[in-house]
This record gives sequence, structure tokens and C-alpha cells, in this order.
Amino acid sequence: MNFDKYQGIGNDFIVVDAKSARDVSAEQAVKLCHRQFGIGADGVILVLPPDDPAHLGRMRVINSDGSVPQMCGNGLRCVALHVARTRPQIRTLSEAVYETDGGLRTCLVELGPDGASAEVTVDMGPVRILGDLHLGLADERSEWAEVELITVDVGNPHGVSLRRPSAEIIGRIGPRLATHEAFPEGANIGFAHVVDRNFIDLVVWERGAGLTLACGTGACAAVGAACSRGLASWGSPVTVKLPGGQLTISVDAGGGHAKMRGPAQHVFSGRVDVAG
Repeated sequence: MNFDKYQGIGNDFIVVDAKSARDVSAEQAVKLCHRQFGIGADGVILVLPPDDPAHLGRMRVINSDGSVPQMCGNGLRCVALHVARTRPQIRTLSEAVYETDGGLRTCLVELGPDGASAEVTVDMGPVRILGDLHLGLADERSEWAEVELITVDVGNPHGVSLRRPSAEIIGRIGPRLATHEAFPEGANIGFAHVVDRNFIDLVVWERGAGLTLACGTGACAAVGAACSRGLASWGSPVTVKLPGGQLTISVDAGGGHAKMRGPAQHVFSGRVDVAG
């Protein structure tokens, strides 16, 4: 199987042009994503033929644990770059629409001079603030035994804490919150420090992938949560700093659409045996 490796501020993916969602199984994706015994990635992305020929393609993401999320913002930027790199005839398009399990998403690709990188702006769809959630963590012997989250839907489920614990505590409570019974399908858990109205420092524990260097939907959820508390302004751009780099996010008022702008980069191409 031919593949291309991409990264969006450190969130890395194995991107495969596929004819069917069955071309890569969950078990194969887990092996491919293994950092020591595979290619290494946070997930595998299949670029599939669209259901509607008016769209450029359909994105299916398989996390490194084999689960399938509804949406992945960094992954979609990588897909948009991949299509722009490999299909020269569409590079002049001002906008391109992709199908995802979270709905239609529109991308604008500004290809870099090297042809291997781009700045990509994505309409991430509506950001819905669902309410507050107070969760207790049994046996957690710290101030984080009780956690207050703002629940947010960005095409996939998020819980956002507007407090930021240490890395050691995130590693301990992140997986427990992401799989808490309050989230029947699991959730991405963001720990945000709102520095000011224009800057948020964020770390996300992603369901299915763990602690990643970046999470695009998590950045949108964090900005939406901050706006809902009056800590940021609806419709205004906010810089979100993640461990792998920065994204620029704006969220329209009243559950409106989020716009995300950030880089994507082609890392290398290769061929791998996926037998078994």
C-alpha cells in the first residue's frame, strides 16, 4: 500500500488514497500507527471518493487505537494539502468541500513555494456549548478529585477545563475523564489556560490517541468555551498555542461556525506491506 505521512503542528497522520473504507482495517491501523513497530502516527486517514461528485473527497479517520472519530481538524488540513499536492488540476480552486463523519467541511489551501506545505483555513462547522459538567474522580488525591468541564460539540464531543494542571496530573486524569461514564462515546478533554482574550494555552487528551501535540477540534472547543464565559470575544480571532504549534481560531456567536487556520506539511512518502 502506498502512503504519505503528513503533520499539522505535530499531530501526525498516515494518509492513504483508498477506494473503500475497508481498505485499511482497525487492526491494521493500530499496527501502522505504532511508534516502534510501525510507521508511527496519531492516526490513519483514508481519502475516499465522495458520495456527492460536487465534493473533492470523503475523509475517514482511524485513531491509533483503532477507534473512528467523527472529525479531526488537523487531519482535515493534511487531507486538503494532500489533495492539492497530488491533484494539480484542483490547485486553482478557491475553496474545496470535503465530506466527513461530522458533516461537510470547506477548506482553503494556500500552497507554499516548496509544494510540500500549506496554510489551510477550514470552516469547522458549528460549535455548540452544551453546558457544565462536574465529575468526581474516585481515589484522585489532589485538587483534581472534582473536575468542572464545559461540554462542547464540534462535530465530536469535548470537555473543556478552564484550569490547567501539571503534565503529570493530565497524564493521570486525562484518560479517566475521556472514558468517564458521563461520555458514552468518550470525549476529548482539553485543559486550557486563558492568558488573555486573544491567547489560549491548551493541552488536549484525545480519546483514541491520548496526549497529542495538537488537536484542531479541541482548539475550537476551547475558544468556544472561553467565549461562553466572557473570557474571549465571539467572532474575534484567538491564537491557541498547543504543544506542537499555534492555530488561529474564531467562533461566531450563538453556536455559530468556527474558522481554523493553521499549517500542514508533507513529511515523506512510502510503501508498506499491510498483509494480515
